[in-house]
Amino acid sequence: MTIHSWSGIGIKTSLDKYGLSKIASSKHIVKRVRRAKVLIIDEVSMLPPETLSMIDAVCREIKQSSEPFGGIQIILVGDFFQLPPVMKIETENNAPATLIKEPLSRFAYDSPAWERANPTICYLTEQYRQDDKDFLALLSAIRSNIFENDHLRLIETRKIEHHTAPNSIPKLFSHNADVDRVNDEILAKLPGKSRIFTMSSQGPDALTFALQKGCLSPETLCLKIGAAVMFTKNNPKEGFVNGTLGTIKDFDKNNGSPIIKTRNERTIEVKPMDWTVEENGKIRAQITQLPLRLAWAITVHKSQGMSLDGAVIDLSDVFEFGQGYVALSRVRRLSGLYLLGWNERAFQVHPEVLAKDTKFRAQSEQAVHTFSRTAENEIVAMHEQFIYSCGGKIIPGSRVNIPKASTVLPPAHRNTRGERHWERTLALIRSGKTIADVAKMRSRTEGTILEHLESLHALNKLSAQDTAHLARDFEQEITKIHDAFRALRTDKLTPVFERLGGVYSYEKLRIARLVFNKEFVPKITVSTGFVKIREKHRL
Repeated sequence: MTIHSWSGIGIKTSLDKYGLSKIASSKHIVKRVRRAKVLIIDEVSMLPPETLSMIDAVCREIKQSSEPFGGIQIILVGDFFQLPPVMKIETENNAPATLIKEPLSRFAYDSPAWERANPTICYLTEQYRQDDKDFLALLSAIRSNIFENDHLRLIETRKIEHHTAPNSIPKLFSHNADVDRVNDEILAKLPGKSRIFTMSSQGPDALTFALQKGCLSPETLCLKIGAAVMFTKNNPKEGFVNGTLGTIKDFDKNNGSPIIKTRNERTIEVKPMDWTVEENGKIRAQITQLPLRLAWAITVHKSQGMSLDGAVIDLSDVFEFGQGYVALSRVRRLSGLYLLGWNERAFQVHPEVLAKDTKFRAQSEQAVHTFSRTAENEIVAMHEQFIYSCGGKIIPGSRVNIPKASTVLPPAHRNTRGERHWERTLALIRSGKTIADVAKMRSRTEGTILEHLESLHALNKLSAQDTAHLARDFEQEITKIHDAFRALRTDKLTPVFERLGGVYSYEKLRIARLVFNKEFVPKITVSTGFVKIREKHRL
């Protein structure tokens, strides 16, 4: 179920004392939260920070505990290089009434609840969607902000013209208008009569509107025999999940239901399904529609979570960091990629996320390093304590399988090539070279050199003295930038970028933050939760 339903927050964007009290008085939600020992939140990158804070507040209130999330073991899973949630800006008039509100933040890790929980970071290194080494290397280059001419040349091999685009695979666009235009054009060319399926709704307008907004199926669905469609809901029993592709082969002679033939040759008669909002175990709002949408074209946002054998992608109008990466990474291999075009932002990721990812990697490596040096009996004790604290039992005769250090350590510990690259950059910076100088000398982009410096800083290998000369060419500007960082009491780039009206580029803000790093960037530490568990079992 969704975390919104589980916690009782529903479609709320903020939580006041009355709202919190009302949720905590719900017998249904109280029973559910009190019984919870472990809470796994998937796709955490899609959660705005205030949502995570509201979940934390509900758990602490119901559990009557001041511990983060009321003492529930929290496992957060996600990729912040995915597109961030769309933020709804509240008016200042609402500010005094809310307990949970972070207007300058966009990502879940900006939530005070994340900071209080201080989670142990575990960076997953296995990759299962792509099976093409060259394509995987290209995607990794975009993630690491080291997309260069070699990668662009690979991209150019997949460039096609509009009239040569295959019609049998989905097309991904940045804007809804392009999606609707393509779907309507292709549908109109099909012979035969259209069948119209209209969404029905029950419940308060605000709730049904929220359901409609989050539903991938349109309010009015127009279908014909031969139409390419995509399922928008999971129903494993019937043989489909969200993202399953197929073609309409017929309509049932009795009830008019569309009959779909999926890519794996399965035939499915599709019946309407419900999307609901529940409160206290009762349905408060409901919409009903066929779990389908036309699939010749979809937006990049709607494609998140999908895996495609092939896709026609237009990145010419990309307007947000990460859109290009998300679109490209939906495809399993380079041979399945057909590009209509791209713009400058298409291969860029959010600089805020890039900097945070550097810290996450460093924290993950340090956690792995710490675990690898922990005695086996101590890890077994920690494992057993975790099971007991979750209300579980140890099966007599069972044994915890402790991987050897060589299988646990990530590539960064087994191969120091990346760190040697950083050290070369550091040596040149310490010699007084500028970022532009180093980029030219090392045949890298300036963004790549900045990434090296941020990685070194995250590992506490970069001092203020090392970077002091980088500010000489814009000392007056850097003073204004530092004033903005101080005024906002943040080390985040986006709030400062917005406060200064977008006058200074993200690259310049990153340099300013590096120069002023001692004040803004905290040391990398192992999470307090891990330390507490270790202390419990120290002999």
